[in-house]
Amino acid sequence: MKISIFTKNIIIVILGFFLKTSATASEEAKYDIVYKNNIYEIRFYPKRLIVESVYNDSKTFRKLFNYISGANNNSEEIEMTIPVTQVKKDNTIFMQFILPSKFTKETIPIPLNSDVEISIIEEGYFAIIEYSGKSSDKNFIRYSKILQGKLL
Repeated sequence: MKISIFTKNIIIVILGFFLKTSATASEEAKYDIVYKNNIYEIRFYPKRLIVESVYNDSKTFRKLFNYISGANNNSEEIEMTIPVTQVKKDNTIFMQFILPSKFTKETIPIPLNSDVEISIIEEGYFAIIEYSGKSSDKNFIRYSKILQGKLL
């Protein structure tokens, strides 16, 4: 399969690390697998709502987790979903939580932390590589390079 046929070569790296919390994910973002091998998958995702923050350090996860734990204008707890993703946009790495499908841009609570933003990812094809371990720039860069190398 030639990956270059896809017009959107957006790369998402899924984090498979364990949380030291009692939270468990209750919903997974819907997708169709278009292609799969033992290293990566090409998935088609419909449009989805996310909460994201620039990835600066290990505290970025905590900022997003605090938002879904009630640090929002409604003090509403939002169920955790999977996957937690990292993506590079305009040379900046972002960490993202996909929000439960019951929310819309109009109904999602507003974050209290100005570093946390609600956004929409438009539908499209995404190359996915899964890995376990610590969320770090080093791991993100390592697995991004592996994925990019396999896609070219």
